[in-house]
This record gives sequence, C-alpha cells and structure tokens, in this order.
Amino acid sequence: MSDPAGGPPAAVSSSDIAAAGFPPLASRTGPLVRAFLLDIAIAIIVLLVASLASGIAWGVWRVVVVVQENGGQAPEAAAIAGAIGEPGALAQILMAAVGMSAAALVLYLVRRRATAVERRQSMAALRRRSTWSWTVLVGVAVFAGSTLLGYLMQLAGSEPVPTNMALVEEAARHWPFVLVVFAVVLAPAYEELLFRRVLFGRFLAAGRPWLGMLLASLAFALVHEVPGLSANPPLAVLQLWLVYGGMGAAFAWLYWRTGTLWAPILAHALNNGLALIVHGLA
Repeated sequence: MSDPAGGPPAAVSSSDIAAAGFPPLASRTGPLVRAFLLDIAIAIIVLLVASLASGIAWGVWRVVVVVQENGGQAPEAAAIAGAIGEPGALAQILMAAVGMSAAALVLYLVRRRATAVERRQSMAALRRRSTWSWTVLVGVAVFAGSTLLGYLMQLAGSEPVPTNMALVEEAARHWPFVLVVFAVVLAPAYEELLFRRVLFGRFLAAGRPWLGMLLASLAFALVHEVPGLSANPPLAVLQLWLVYGGMGAAFAWLYWRTGTLWAPILAHALNNGLALIVHGLA
C-alpha cells in the first residue's frame, strides 16, 4: 500500500535558519498561523459542502424509497416529509465519513501533499521496530490516560457524555461492523491526515513543532466537542477538551518522533479499538 501522507519533512532549527540568513522564527510565526487559519477555513468549507451534498443524496434516496413503498405514487409533500424522517446512525456515520474525508483529502492534495522523498522516508520509518514499539505504547497510554482522567473526574462528580455517544450506542446495537470500520479504520486515517499531516506538519516543517502541537490539538478537541451541541456543563466540556487535546498532542508527538504518519494512524486505531471493546463489555 502506498503512503499518501508521507513522513514529516525534517524540522528546521533556529540555528539552521540563522545560518541560512532567514528571518528568526519569531518573525515567521505570523505566516504560519495565517496558513493554519486558512487550512481551517478550507476544511470547514469543504466539510459543509460535502455534508450538504451527502445530506441531499440521502434525502433523494429516502424519497425514492417512500415512493416505492407507496406503490410508485408520490404522496403529498407533508406525507413525504414525515416519512423521510431524520438520518439514522448508519446515515450519520456515512455523512461524517464523507465530510471529514473530503476535507482531509482536499487539504492534503492542495496544501500539504507529500513528496516522493517523504513517502520513501515514511515507509522506511514504518519498517523500524522502534516505530511499532512507540505506536503501541502511545496508543495504550492515550487510552489509559483518558480512562484514568474520566475515573478521577467521576469521583469529583463530573461525568461528561461525548456528543457522539448516542450515535455510537445506536450504531453498536444495529450496525456494529460499520461502527468498527468507521472508528478503527476510517476515522483514524482521515483525522491523522488532516490534523497531524496538514495542520501540525506545517509547523513541524517550519521548526515550530510545539506551537503546531498546541494549535492542531486545540482544533482536534474543538472538532470532537463543540460547545453548545450537548447538555454537558462547562466543567464536563473542559474535561472532554483535555482528553481530546491530550490525545491530539500525543499523536502529534508520535508523528514527530517516528517520522511516519502511519504511526499515529495505527495508535489512533488502537485507542479507538480498545475504547469500543471496553464500551462493549460495559
């Protein structure tokens, strides 16, 4: 399998930049942040367009089904609207996959496509034993850390419910195979491509990995828990941000440490797989 994302370009240090006669890193932060914000804006636009298109496609499909169930006769508009209903778990999962995948792929292809050299370096890094050791360690540590934080916050009286929990539970009951493929294969792939390769990778290549880790992890946390979309109180939302932000930072560090995007993809998949197993047992 080819590596479309590639490994991170070699990070540039302050001494390297000074020796080459470039402006200091502090003066280069503004363009980096502006590029980051442009990436975010493009991602939001593509996500909205793709989500709208997939929502329209689902609505058309439901209309066709309703008409067929009505013997080929189109019922009244009010009856059609009632029969169409709201998208179920399967439709919502597919829409999310289409929207996020489109945003990740567009940004990767337009803004941060890997070179042939980066792809070769990434595959070479993937073959190193240390890469697999770090991948397993980070994946397990992320799951253990989020579990421990949840337990400690539960003792303090805070039990947040992630925005997507109801969707996960419905999918687990009716579409378990689809849920596993989505959570363990699709979501880790497109999220790491977007948040680690594109957003964090831009800062890593410019010698500002810590700033990139902060901003990309913040974006990762906000995408997973948008304020106002759930009934969680502020403390619970903060807890979820800490979990998702810490997860994003750990995967960014793993990408930086190993030199291949496959490492955070696999660690992310491991974390999600463990979460599904534990949730299923619970």
